[in-house]
Amino acid sequence: MLKSVMFDLDDTLLWDEKSIKKSFEVTCQFATEKYDIDPIKLEQEVRTAAEKLYPTYETYEFVSDIGIGTFESFWGEFTDKGENFKKLRNMQADYRKNSWAKGLATFDITDLEFAEKLAKTFSNERRKHIYLYDETLEVLDELKGKYKLLMLTNGAPSLQHEKLKLSPELVPYFDHIVISGEFGQGKPEPAIFDYSMNLLNVEKNETIMVGNNPYSDILGATRSGIDSIWINHHNETIEDVTPTYEVKRLKDILSIIKSL
Repeated sequence: MLKSVMFDLDDTLLWDEKSIKKSFEVTCQFATEKYDIDPIKLEQEVRTAAEKLYPTYETYEFVSDIGIGTFESFWGEFTDKGENFKKLRNMQADYRKNSWAKGLATFDITDLEFAEKLAKTFSNERRKHIYLYDETLEVLDELKGKYKLLMLTNGAPSLQHEKLKLSPELVPYFDHIVISGEFGQGKPEPAIFDYSMNLLNVEKNETIMVGNNPYSDILGATRSGIDSIWINHHNETIEDVTPTYEVKRLKDILSIIKSL
């Protein structure tokens, strides 16, 4: 009998992808006020540059283990304690500025001062644009009181707590919130799932994991021996991970959970 539900946060309950997109749109439009450039192309070039740069820093192994994404490092302050977070704080300015500088360079523009200004603009805009999926609160309202609810999210504690502070309606729904940066390991490592089940005081067959990322949420659940529901927003095809259930939108999980 199902007793609990574990939820991912980013792009499961919070529409992080939309927040990033909106922040890029505003920042790149701001860039056109100084230079005659295509804002859509600038966004594409900066995204590409950031993806290439991110693995080149010594922090990459750490951010990969904890699950701190490419564009979370575009706005997170990472005030958390520890040597790895200190290194992450120290690389931020260089990483952000260089990503924007490389984007501008594709237009034959060399303006490091403006690149730094764009980096700060993005960071500021990202805090203004926090979106829940339209169905998030409806789904949580339906489940609250019937099941124990736990949020299991990868990321830096400071940044994940900031997201929750910016979307305060989420927190009261959850009996527990587990953040990889506090635990020390991220999804898909089984240890963080085992820890979460211990908090919930449930057995493997009494919980289910809901998430959008097949390689953290779903793979982690599989490795831990628990069922999973993959929210496949973009009709992706995966071959090496097999969710127990697959849906296209968050609301669709309700009928599955009620049947268990």
